[in-house]
Amino acid sequence: MKAVVYQGPRDVAVRDVPDPTIEAPTDAIVRITTTNICGSDLHMYEGRTSVEKGKILGHENMGIVEAVGNAVSRVKVGDRVSVPFNIACGTCRNCVEGWTSFCLRTNPIDGMDGAAYGYADMGPYDGGQAELLRVPFADFNLLELPQGTEHENDFTMLSDIFPTGWHGTELAGMRAGDRVAVFGAGPVGLLAAHSAMIRGASEVYVVDKERDRLDLAGKIGATPIDFGKADAVEQILDATGGRGADCGVEAVGYQAHDPSGQEHPELVLDNLVKAVRSTGGIGVVGVYRPQDPGAATDAAKEGRVAFDYGTFFSKGQRMGTGQCPVMRYNRHLRDLIITGRATPSFLVSHELPLDEAADGYRHFDQRDSGWTKVLLRPAMS
Repeated sequence: MKAVVYQGPRDVAVRDVPDPTIEAPTDAIVRITTTNICGSDLHMYEGRTSVEKGKILGHENMGIVEAVGNAVSRVKVGDRVSVPFNIACGTCRNCVEGWTSFCLRTNPIDGMDGAAYGYADMGPYDGGQAELLRVPFADFNLLELPQGTEHENDFTMLSDIFPTGWHGTELAGMRAGDRVAVFGAGPVGLLAAHSAMIRGASEVYVVDKERDRLDLAGKIGATPIDFGKADAVEQILDATGGRGADCGVEAVGYQAHDPSGQEHPELVLDNLVKAVRSTGGIGVVGVYRPQDPGAATDAAKEGRVAFDYGTFFSKGQRMGTGQCPVMRYNRHLRDLIITGRATPSFLVSHELPLDEAADGYRHFDQRDSGWTKVLLRPAMS
């Protein structure tokens, strides 16, 4: 089969690789119909992780079940499915409690709880930027979708970024009527804003400096905040009469940078502490890593990010963090799509054949205008 393979920093290519096979009776093989390039993939693409050369990338996947192991009883060949990026066993303590993003059984790397497809330090699993994907524990992990092709561009967001955006609002403790500050207008930030709007936010402020992304935020009813023109915290405080937002979502991560392009891994956390009112909540779904050899400071290279904890404490704020347990939300979000209440496909800018993945990565990584979300279609000629 053809697959997108990591070859080194800013170097991915489509190569012929062996087809996946059923390795355990609980496995399924999914023929991929749509697979996405995620902002998290760019950490690997830019050489900011320990991902090994030859890794098949891709953790945002959906498709049609092509084969199942003899212990798979719920999922059937021919089912249209969304594949959560979490690879979960379904029986460990964390899975049973709904924290499938921290499965205790699927990642053999010492000290790492939770596994994913095609990602650094998340286990030995191939990704789905390919024609076929092996899915372990298929009965537990796969989400069934309506047959056909309707809502393809919406459903493809269910594997990661729509649940992750929703998770950011959950971690922040958002309630109907809240004013919500979302830092980062990449795909996750935009879907955090979309989630907040669906959940009844009275106002959503979306902070970024890329015009095309801010324009999308405005189109879904959020208030764009351009931190390249003026201080983001001051703009939010001005908009709220000095009170600050009720809660906030961090959708940027450890490569946060100022308008000049200088990296400051603590920048967004500091801004949220200032922009969110006392006793408000902050949900962190932007990625932070235990080690980052490419970081701007020695402390950050060791995963130590010195944000304004003193003010955070004195304001009585609370913070939730961590990768999204997709299965906690994906069924509900699927049904919001079916009924027309959610349309996460608004952020899709490009649909490319798999063979053009390298160009898609390059444009998305360079933040080229208009490249807001790239979908890859293995069957597209």
